[in-house]
Amino acid sequence: MPSPELLSPQETAAVLPYAALAQEIEAVLLDDSVQVPPRTVMPLAGGGALAVMPAADRRLAMTKVITFVAGNAAQGLPAIQGDVLVFDAACGRRMAVLDGPTVTARRTAAVTLLAAQRLAPRPEGPLLIVGAGVQGRAHLQALSEVLPITQVVIASRSPASALALVELARSRGLKARVSEDANAELAHCPLVVSCTPAQQVVLRAMPRADAFVAAVGAFTPRMVEWAPQVCRQFQREGRLLVDTRDADHEAGDLLQAGIDVSALPTLGDLLRGGLLRNGLAQTTAGPVFFKSCGWAGWDLAAARLLTQSLRGR
Repeated sequence: MPSPELLSPQETAAVLPYAALAQEIEAVLLDDSVQVPPRTVMPLAGGGALAVMPAADRRLAMTKVITFVAGNAAQGLPAIQGDVLVFDAACGRRMAVLDGPTVTARRTAAVTLLAAQRLAPRPEGPLLIVGAGVQGRAHLQALSEVLPITQVVIASRSPASALALVELARSRGLKARVSEDANAELAHCPLVVSCTPAQQVVLRAMPRADAFVAAVGAFTPRMVEWAPQVCRQFQREGRLLVDTRDADHEAGDLLQAGIDVSALPTLGDLLRGGLLRNGLAQTTAGPVFFKSCGWAGWDLAAARLLTQSLRGR
């Protein structure tokens, strides 16, 4: 019996190209064999959390086991640590172990990419990224690789992180600059990603009427990035949608705004309902607010993409 593949962060990234991962995420959403039970989250003594996120389809079973400690950055440690275990669903053989933080970063950015490809009125940007950590970097990579973006603005509470992300953008041939006022930039950037630590409201201004916003940072009921009044204005003037039904009890920005999240459509609803035409949602005008909270199905998509790579060897 062959030994399971043990992939480093670099090897994990190499088998998960963003465009292909976004396509596989769409395939997972349209696959009736996919099973994703609720994730288990256990509080840890140090104030963090241990999350166990299983999923399976006809061929594969996987579970992601990660810890999340928001304050780790102050100690020079990653906020997310852990692994993704991939198994053959027929015989139970362990096939691979992927780096958990790498999978989390790349699949989250790929979900945003998929949503932006379908829903962004102006996918060329300029792109505003609020938060210059791991997710900021992954979203810059994913969106600039696939969308016709030429300009990027970075806003972060850490000047060093913001400058590092600007330098990455410039190395990719983009015009990029740091901004100290994310709210002011909302008037100029129709493509927005918020991926802050989400410990407090950061964004209080209403984006443009042609904006697509991916709100990534707040993935528990207590976390928040966007002011409640902005979320309510989105509900009145544009479209709110969530990644999956798990967001019903996890979408902190929307829950704290008093919005009935269970009444909002999901990305899967739109794909299955055939409401997307030519890359745009033609049935709705106004800004789009896409709330992304995470789902083990996205990790299953990464596992599926990995096994395609293994079969190709």
